[in-house]
Amino acid sequence: MTTVHEPAAVQADLSVWPASATDTPRTGLSVGGVPLAEIADRFGTPVYVLDEAEVRDRCRTYRDAFHDAEVLYAAKAFLCRAMAHWMDEEGLGLDVCSAGELELAFLTGFPPERIVLHGNAKSPRDLETALRLRVGRIVIDSPSEIARLAAAVGPDGQQKVMVRVVPGVSAGGHEKIRTGTDDQKFGLSTTDGYAEHAIARILDQPQLQLTGLHCHLGSQITSVEPYLVAVRRLVALMARLYERHGLVLPELDLGGGHGIAYRPGEAALDLTTLAREVRAELTRACASARLPVPRLIIEPGRAIAGPAGIAVYRVLAVKHTGDRLFVAVDGGMSDNPRPALYGVRYAPRLIGRHSTAAPARVTVVGRHCEAGDILAADVELPDDIRPGDLLAVPVAGAYHLSMASGYNLVGRPPVVAVRDGLARLLVRRESMEDIRSRDVGL
Repeated sequence: MTTVHEPAAVQADLSVWPASATDTPRTGLSVGGVPLAEIADRFGTPVYVLDEAEVRDRCRTYRDAFHDAEVLYAAKAFLCRAMAHWMDEEGLGLDVCSAGELELAFLTGFPPERIVLHGNAKSPRDLETALRLRVGRIVIDSPSEIARLAAAVGPDGQQKVMVRVVPGVSAGGHEKIRTGTDDQKFGLSTTDGYAEHAIARILDQPQLQLTGLHCHLGSQITSVEPYLVAVRRLVALMARLYERHGLVLPELDLGGGHGIAYRPGEAALDLTTLAREVRAELTRACASARLPVPRLIIEPGRAIAGPAGIAVYRVLAVKHTGDRLFVAVDGGMSDNPRPALYGVRYAPRLIGRHSTAAPARVTVVGRHCEAGDILAADVELPDDIRPGDLLAVPVAGAYHLSMASGYNLVGRPPVVAVRDGLARLLVRRESMEDIRSRDVGL
């Protein structure tokens, strides 16, 4: 019995694509009303396509689900001036982790009071920039930052701060992106007394106004339960702080890490359930501890940007090696290191032409001089795939271009926004002139 029809159904599945995605015989696969093949012809490949309406819709979904919370977009997922502008217009704040991200957001006119700076090793430039631009809060990640920050603020100034704590919760899609336990570099432990000791030191600094606790459990979390455990442990810490210092903290930041589906059928975190259950758990825990309920803060990044982005590549070579069929494209680990770092799996799709060929199992690889430069292993594409064809990879809006490198001096791809049938350039392609201009000596 043949199985040809099942892969065809998989090819037709647009469940992990932006809501605007359509596939018709006349235009092929389009996003935001713009055929992806036209974008490839106009802007070249590789190219990243960002559906503006999808980004905005996801912002509004968060605002609706967490209507009584503060929502900060985690800029590390992907940031450009347009993205910061969209976040501002949609009423979200920004979570940044460097002076570079902060300066870029500020250039767009983003209100600095709605920006939070965090990071486990903030440089003097990071702190100086944050204080100069008057960011809303700085998240203290280690005891050594306390005196440095207080001195930088000066005797007559004041800066709102939070403390990143480690609640001892293991959650996340890969060991390299789990940050809620004591065996990684972020935050201060709630089990060994370091967090409470640091908080006591902060309270001795009149320049620093402690507004709340911060935690981030990890990334690609698809279950609500880890967040509920974190809420209980953080409220328990807040209760101890109240008993020892009479301290009532008005804010509680649960970070982000909300999991999304990269391929049809994969699990994603249910935001409505998350918001409802976290709110209920926080209310119960605070009532039990006889504390007022703090304002909740969350920091989605991937869940806003990821599903709104598409990477488009052109096939350069197709070859059989042993029993494997390799399809090599004109990008790779320099514009998407995530498969090599985390073993992420994608579902690439042939665009630009409709094939009636039977499906074949292929491995889509990049152009770089690394055996690990694999974009998608053991995926189904038409058996007649050939050089010159276009492949589109959905769910490519987060941690692709933001983690891009200069490996092999290929140059980073451009970013194009689509909406209502129009495409416009947001970030231009990195040119050879850009690369030459940084090399200043012989």
